[in-house]
Amino acid sequence: MEFNVNNREPVYLQVVRNFKQKIAKGLLEAGQEIPSRRELAVQFNINPNTVQKAYKEMEEQGLITTERNFPSKVTTDSNILNGVRNELIMEAVNEFVDSIKVINVPVNELLEMVKQNYEKKISKSKGEQK
Repeated sequence: MEFNVNNREPVYLQVVRNFKQKIAKGLLEAGQEIPSRRELAVQFNINPNTVQKAYKEMEEQGLITTERNFPSKVTTDSNILNGVRNELIMEAVNEFVDSIKVINVPVNELLEMVKQNYEKKISKSKGEQK
C-alpha cells in the first residue's frame, strides 16, 4: 500500500481515506484481511497510535471488522462498500462545485467540459497502462 501524508487533515483520517479509496477501486475486497496495526504503521511510516485511531474510526464506520485474536478484515456488508464509492464521488463533486461556482458557468456548458476532460484523461490513462 502506498501512502503520502498531507498537512490538510489529521493523519488518521488520511489513513481512513486511503482505505476507502482502495475499497472503491476494488484493491481491497469484501472479507479481505488487512495488515495489523503495527504492520501498517511500519508500512506507512506513521505512529502506531495513529493507525490504532484510524482502525477504530473504520470499525465505527463499519468499514472493517475486528474479532479478538484474528486479523481485521474489510466488511462484507455490500451497502457499506457501495456507500464508500458514492461518498468519495460526492466529496469530489462537492469540492468541484464549490471551486467552480464563482465563475458562474451554465450547467450544460460545464457538464460538456467535464465530460470531454474526463474522457480525455481516461483514454490517456488507458494508453499509459499498455
